[in-house]
Amino acid sequence: MNRRPGRRLGAWCAGLLLAGVSVVVGCRVADTDGVTPVPQLLAFLPWLLAPTGFALLCALLARWWPGLVWGVAVLGLLAWYLDPYGRTGEPDGPPLTTFRVLTSNVEFGRGTPALVPQIRARRPDVVFVEECEYTCQATLEDDFTAVYPYRQAVHADGSRGSLILSRFPLKPTAGVRGTMGMPGAVADVHGHAVRLQLAHPMPPLPRQVGLWRRELGRLRAFAAAGQGTPTVLAGDFNASQDHAAFRRILDTGLTDAARLSGLDRTPSWPARTASVIGAQIDHVLLSGDFTATDTRFLRVTGSDHRALVVDVTLHQHG
Repeated sequence: MNRRPGRRLGAWCAGLLLAGVSVVVGCRVADTDGVTPVPQLLAFLPWLLAPTGFALLCALLARWWPGLVWGVAVLGLLAWYLDPYGRTGEPDGPPLTTFRVLTSNVEFGRGTPALVPQIRARRPDVVFVEECEYTCQATLEDDFTAVYPYRQAVHADGSRGSLILSRFPLKPTAGVRGTMGMPGAVADVHGHAVRLQLAHPMPPLPRQVGLWRRELGRLRAFAAAGQGTPTVLAGDFNASQDHAAFRRILDTGLTDAARLSGLDRTPSWPARTASVIGAQIDHVLLSGDFTATDTRFLRVTGSDHRALVVDVTLHQHG
């Protein structure tokens, strides 16, 4: 006997939803970012639990038992990949110095007026600002000349401008080549050399996934080149821990500060919906010399990103 029309519709809905989610989960299992729309959907991997749950309900109501088994398998894989990725080991050596890092994408400079009071209130020692165009740079440099006498910048308009402010003396480096500015420096932190690098690769737009992957690859090369040197790599990565290209950076030995503080799934973008749904694409990555505490995501009015502030402690090599 043929299925009733309602059951047939339920089975079709379940099948279509599970097929779409399975493609994304399959790429996660295969450790690849695939092609559009997979990279875009991978950023929201935890939220795929919702369509998977709905598909399970449709399969159950339609009494489509193969679909029910399929849905349970997909649900199990999603649950498995909710676990954070990367190392969690603590440095063996004693602490040498502690300082505070803040990173913020101010969205074409529009979040600058709201970032200024956050900097004054949080008093970070090093500030990374993405999409900091000419007006943003002028504002921050003028307002904080005495507080942050050292800075490294890429002077450009729109999203291409970036700025590093520091209480510590900086030795400029070449930075990482990218479509948007990614300046770098070596900071003298109380007598200890620390590599600082701002991250802002291109987002994985439908026709620019290859460029996004290449620029994340350059950040990975930067991280790999600094083995044995304390490193802070911070900014808007336009990638989450569910992206293979981002995990390649962590595989060099860096750790996400948010994970060390138990905030590995806290969304940072888009800011308007981050409290309900979003992706964590803003990160402070640390080499194995560091521990992290008191990590916080901050609302910056005018920007579509939350700022991230974290206290880091540099340890002596064990």
